[in-house]
Amino acid sequence: MSAVAGVRPVGREPYLAARVLNALLREDFAGIASRLKRDREGVALVLASGRRVRLAPGGLFQDFSIAPEETLTLAEVLETLEAVATPADTAGVAAFATECHETLAALELHDRHGARALERVPGPIRYEALAAAVDHPVYPTARCRLGVPAEGLLAYAPEFAPAFELRWAAVPRERVTLSAEAQTFPGVRGGALSETVSRAAQEVVSGPVSRVSPTAVPDHAPALFPRPADVGLPDRLADTHVLFPVHPLALPVVTGIPGVIVAGVPYLRVRPTLSMRTVVAGERLHLKLPIPTSTLGLRNRRSIKPATLRDGALAERLLREVLDAEPDLPVLLADEQVHGHAGHEYLGWMVRRLPPGEIVPVAALAAPGVLPELAARFRGGDVRALLREYLTLLFAWNVRLFVRYGIALEAHQQNLSLVFADGTTRLMVKDNDGLLAAPDRLAAAGLAVPDFADERMLTDDPHSLADVFVTITLHLAAAAVAFGAVEDAAGLVREALDGALAEYGEHPMARLLRARTLDAARLVGKSMVTAATLVDKERTGARDVNKFYGTSGPNYLRFPR
Repeated sequence: MSAVAGVRPVGREPYLAARVLNALLREDFAGIASRLKRDREGVALVLASGRRVRLAPGGLFQDFSIAPEETLTLAEVLETLEAVATPADTAGVAAFATECHETLAALELHDRHGARALERVPGPIRYEALAAAVDHPVYPTARCRLGVPAEGLLAYAPEFAPAFELRWAAVPRERVTLSAEAQTFPGVRGGALSETVSRAAQEVVSGPVSRVSPTAVPDHAPALFPRPADVGLPDRLADTHVLFPVHPLALPVVTGIPGVIVAGVPYLRVRPTLSMRTVVAGERLHLKLPIPTSTLGLRNRRSIKPATLRDGALAERLLREVLDAEPDLPVLLADEQVHGHAGHEYLGWMVRRLPPGEIVPVAALAAPGVLPELAARFRGGDVRALLREYLTLLFAWNVRLFVRYGIALEAHQQNLSLVFADGTTRLMVKDNDGLLAAPDRLAAAGLAVPDFADERMLTDDPHSLADVFVTITLHLAAAAVAFGAVEDAAGLVREALDGALAEYGEHPMARLLRARTLDAARLVGKSMVTAATLVDKERTGARDVNKFYGTSGPNYLRFPR
């Protein structure tokens, strides 16, 4: 694979190529930093072609990044990746090249269709669509959904704001495991349904009723879970089977599962949220479903492992115990106790129930115009005041969890939301199955240690907790939102974190966290591309590809650039 001499890339290619090369430099994949050359003209990276690409100091999470005036092709970057990689990484390099090309196609597709899509999206989920169009702060190919073609993105990806109908499958009752809450949720166990989706709920999915297309769910639509007859199956199946919602992308997989009866009639019109596999299914109701793709790397499949549903529910209950003991914290938890599975990663679902108020994903704050819009509506136009309020909430919650309870949340910008209601601003947290907790700290706080199926959720190593805090709470939830939004973002983040830590004085956990953040010369980072796609887990030794470290960058809180 060679760059074509004299050919300059057009469109999104230079942007993506620079992001990919920056990620490889940040993670120093296969020692690529050894190709750096320093002379009187500065620092440059020598590509496999021999071309010298000038680097500029910094970037939010790294020492050097591609200088803004440099124009790269994907071919040049991938050729250099192949040159530095070992033969053992050949398959990973090929997989990452596929991610790059699919990402470029997705970016170009959004350039052609994204603006028109936002014009038709209903208000309540507009922020989800805006957030989906913001690139991940660290992972360069996050816009890729592996294996989903252009027509699939237009039909199901949140940045295109589509609406579509779910498919359904009847699963033998003896294979089904339901949470206690799911067993009483309307319609799950079959039979007559008492609840209906309200007119307001329908507007969430399809827009105001006066503009609903003929194929949309009508006013006073049936409840979230249908009867067999509603999806074209004999009603007698309700005695022996349980209906499972199926995302249309997963239909080919589910069709091939023995003993499962796929219904021929779609039911329930939905819209995707930021995470794509989670859809808006009604008023303050989300439905999380597995889909056969990967995002943020080949190994980050968007299926649902059955055990994660229960682990997430247990983690939520643990956090509710914390909030019961800490009533001053303005934090809300999405209710994720209603779930079911059939022992298969593509036969599972979870209902998320949301609290009252206007909900804005934190990831949307990085979208153009969103912070000023929210500030104008809620803080008299003061963007800095709104951002300070968010950062204060973020660190008050996460520092208290860390210091008093030994808990670190994998609540990045996609799993956090601001909730505006009755003149107050609160922080909402969802998707807690990536939480990390210290049994000894929980016991000291008088809390029972949850019996998580995933043993990786428990550790007594405070530095492992700090790794999660730095890479998730500080890097993604705080810095990635603040930097670029206001001047002296470093000062704003530093002030909020220092204020949260000051409450705990010389507490050993507070001292540790201060040493790893405010006082550190360098901040730990995750090698996301390395662990998620480029290198096999057997070689990285990563127990969890989402918690694989090994890189670091300058402390932007102490030495902002």
